[in-house]
Amino acid sequence: MTSFADTPVQRPNPLVRAETWLDQRGRFAWIFAMVLGFILFWPVGLAFLGYMVWQDKFAMGGCARKRRTNLRGASGNAAFDAYRAETIRRLEDEQAAFEDFLKRLREARDKSEFDQFMEDRARRSDTSEA
Repeated sequence: MTSFADTPVQRPNPLVRAETWLDQRGRFAWIFAMVLGFILFWPVGLAFLGYMVWQDKFAMGGCARKRRTNLRGASGNAAFDAYRAETIRRLEDEQAAFEDFLKRLREARDKSEFDQFMEDRARRSDTSEA
């Protein structure tokens, strides 16, 4: 029987540990690492910049992150959350109805254009026969 102390502890990937370490220190640590990468070897700095843009590291702790979580999460006010959910549902229903209306409108326009085409074609064939 093996004890808990005998099992090896797996440490995360060094890159994951470095990312966690930088995340704990904030946005300026990421910027410092990027600048240092540019100073040492420009492709490293470019890689840092690309990763920071891709992972949205510039918005850490800023207003953008707060806005994102506020838009998705609950506000804490049950009445407002219910009103917001009902309003969103109603707007989605209206959007679906409007898209259906636009689809019918396009189909009607296509049908009238096709009918016009067929009439013109019939007129041309009548004049060519005469």
